[in-house]
Amino acid sequence: MRLGFVTACLPTATFSELAHWAAGDGYDSLEVSAWPRSGRGAGPSHIDPSNFSVDEEDGVRQVLAETGVAVSALGYYENNLHHDRDRRNEIHEHLKRCVDVAKRLELVNVGTFIGRDVTKSVSENLAAAGGILAPLVDYAGERGVTLAVENCPMEGWHPDGYPGNLAYSPELWDWMFSLGFSLNYDPSHLVWLGIDPAEALRPYVSHLALVQAKDTEINTTARNRYGVFGKTIDRRDDWDVGWWRYRVPGRGSVDWRNVIDILHEGGYTGDVSVEHEDPVWGGEVQRVEEGLRIARETLRPLIRG
Repeated sequence: MRLGFVTACLPTATFSELAHWAAGDGYDSLEVSAWPRSGRGAGPSHIDPSNFSVDEEDGVRQVLAETGVAVSALGYYENNLHHDRDRRNEIHEHLKRCVDVAKRLELVNVGTFIGRDVTKSVSENLAAAGGILAPLVDYAGERGVTLAVENCPMEGWHPDGYPGNLAYSPELWDWMFSLGFSLNYDPSHLVWLGIDPAEALRPYVSHLALVQAKDTEINTTARNRYGVFGKTIDRRDDWDVGWWRYRVPGRGSVDWRNVIDILHEGGYTGDVSVEHEDPVWGGEVQRVEEGLRIARETLRPLIRG
């Protein structure tokens, strides 16, 4: 296995800066954020597949050769079932461009979400998803690329805070495998859903394309006040639930020794990429980098090649 991190946590850095920092700080790989850099839907972007020139490709290859750092995947986590048909088509087209660039760079994985049409019921979404998503799966498969779906509920996408990404539980993993997707496993989301991350993982190691390493800190006193759905009245934003928060590995409740052991036992040989969304170690670049160091210190002793 290789230890890496998701580049979205350092959005102002260049790809070269990230790769050199990773190499100097004990990381092996990068999951590279690949949103458009401008226009509707712009986001963290260290490679923009919508405008990826031959010169930029050559530059990426040169940086990888200089640093010895690998790219585990391109990451574009958007709502592939978006209720606005025009927006959905934009998302699908950009995801295809991610697949194209992955093929050019000889990568096998692109990370994404299933998503959800929030104007329809879950059962309606499940019934329609196969027809909507099949062209994406086929497009990737024809180019030797796997679409790896993260199990984040994305509750902030739903107006009432219900799951906005229909890939959050093992029941739904089985369903999405039937559509041709693989799993990008992140244990942090399972913690606050009340699912044991290790036991949920055990039967699915063979279905993993990627692993993201993020932790979750639980405040049981606050949960007694707000309930599992979180704050209703005083939310600062869609993600302010009040009784749990994401942390870097080693600062929450995930049993990383057990999780990594299950990956080894199950024969997983891919990447474990730290997804840094920890508010304690967020903000200034130096604090984000320190958070990545804490994560590396937690995970490096557990990971064997």
